[in-house]
Amino acid sequence: MYSNQRTISKPVTCSGIGVHSAKKVNITIKPAPINHGIKFIRKDLPDCPSISATYNMVVDTSLATVIGYNGFIVSTIEHLMSCFSGLSIDNALVEMDSYEIPIMDGSAGPFTSLIKSAGTIEQDGLKYFFVIKKPIKLSKDGRSIAIYPMNRFKISYIIDYDHPLIQKQSYSIELNEQTFEHEISCARTFGFLDEYEYLKRYGLSQGCSLENVIVIGKNKILNSDGLRFKDEFVRHKILDCIGDLSLVGMPILGHVVAKKSGHAFNHALLKTFFEQKKSWDTCTINDLCDIPHFQSKPLSI
Repeated sequence: MYSNQRTISKPVTCSGIGVHSAKKVNITIKPAPINHGIKFIRKDLPDCPSISATYNMVVDTSLATVIGYNGFIVSTIEHLMSCFSGLSIDNALVEMDSYEIPIMDGSAGPFTSLIKSAGTIEQDGLKYFFVIKKPIKLSKDGRSIAIYPMNRFKISYIIDYDHPLIQKQSYSIELNEQTFEHEISCARTFGFLDEYEYLKRYGLSQGCSLENVIVIGKNKILNSDGLRFKDEFVRHKILDCIGDLSLVGMPILGHVVAKKSGHAFNHALLKTFFEQKKSWDTCTINDLCDIPHFQSKPLSI
């Protein structure tokens, strides 16, 4: 964990298409000052409006995490936000010339490589953390997500699909730059062939292809290169969860335990988070020793 805030060292640029819109988009990620957070700027719109990547700006979670303000949106931010969180980037400015972040290869791997190529710098401002003191829980219809006290950031995730190629998978990870880059960032988004055909019919997921989505047929993976990990599906769910929870605005010190969650449920947890203000504190690294009864032993799932 870093005691000070961080940003990237120089601007970096990439291009791609939106997985839902199929529109080409160019993005440039730029350094930003302390306490700036992550902000997006729509360069294609009059006056180039900007929006902060925070939970209260979320306007849709049906197919992706979408933020919006004053009539404009920035869509499908979860993979890039996961990358900022996983690489401990607190402050950055993302300029874009369309409304949807490019899907790239369906993972956060290309964004991870891009940011690492820019390098990072430590800034003068102290980094603040949300420290979980009491469990914050949410459950409904067999889905659940909770955050428990812990002196670092850990995610444990369970998925359970009625499909022979997925079935039940679980994965736990203590998040840092190395574990994010090598175990999570390259896990790709996935979908079922029949769902893909349905979405296409109704004008959705127009940018989907075997180049950016793991497509699951009845009995086989349709991508010629197969899977990157045998449990790539649950790893990608963790990637999405990291991005969604980063919208809380500061790094979390706690153990996230999720079962069959998704964008909507992740976002609902953040609403609950701010309703239960007695369940957490904010502090710097230097303040941690003053917070009693930190749980250091991971929970089992």
